[in-house]
Amino acid sequence: MAVEAISVPVIDLSNFPAERDKLVWASTELGCFRVVNHGIPPAMLAEMKAVVRALFEIPAEVKQRNADIIAGSGYMAPSLQNPLYEAFGLYDAASSADVRAFCNLLEASSYHKEIFSLYFTKLHVLIVDIASKVAESLGLVGYSFDDWPCQARINRYNFTEETIGSSGVQIHTDSGFLTILQEDGSVGGLEMMDSSGNFQAVDAVPGTFIVNLGDVAKIWSNGRLHNVKHRVQCKVAHPRISIALFMLAPKDGKVEPQAKFIDSEHPCLYQTIIYNEYRKLRLSSSERATGALHLLAVNQTATKA
Repeated sequence: MAVEAISVPVIDLSNFPAERDKLVWASTELGCFRVVNHGIPPAMLAEMKAVVRALFEIPAEVKQRNADIIAGSGYMAPSLQNPLYEAFGLYDAASSADVRAFCNLLEASSYHKEIFSLYFTKLHVLIVDIASKVAESLGLVGYSFDDWPCQARINRYNFTEETIGSSGVQIHTDSGFLTILQEDGSVGGLEMMDSSGNFQAVDAVPGTFIVNLGDVAKIWSNGRLHNVKHRVQCKVAHPRISIALFMLAPKDGKVEPQAKFIDSEHPCLYQTIIYNEYRKLRLSSSERATGALHLLAVNQTATKA
């Protein structure tokens, strides 16, 4: 059965506070939106995509140098679970030292190092701005996301004629607070689950970013923000590239519902968690696909992730 395309809300970052109500709806009901007027030049987006394509052509033994800093943060080779997918990971993309170390390990050229550094510096500013706007749209003004670690993941889906109709990445929610994604402008495949439990295709729009909310956002907001389930499907016989930046959790790793969102009508829904422990839980079980938040519910019979 064909999957219909979803109309993802478009948020104009230059038009606040006029866009506030749209952002509230997109964040709490759908769990994803698209941003425009984000301040990153089209030429930089194109340069980064070209650099990433070259990175995937390095030898397999060099790719393996991209080791985990925290669970699941390093290079991911194609696996039995996701045979068409491989990815590099950069744990703290806001750190120029970490970016340099990542590039040095993979023997990147000085030009590639410069592009990586400029791109992730700008993307970190953008993701902090978007997270702040999401918080302010819910009435929490002045909350700082500046020191939250942000992990980059650089993805390639090895799609061929034989794999059309197969899964690129299985159904999952993101574990962190917020993800900003530069899509492949010519190869689609991203699908989001709607409120009816049906998957809807997300058509790529060059020059924009897709933003989706994860498990930490749902805990942090005491259930107000929606952690959207999504997947990638192979639809054309051509490799697909995407570049994601994940805002993970507070620097100390402690995630708990904010007092702003707890009152007599909205009791506390989730236990306090340590982010890295929650991440390990997801990676060590099937909970990554189904959502693990029900395990953290204060009242597990009343709360469903």
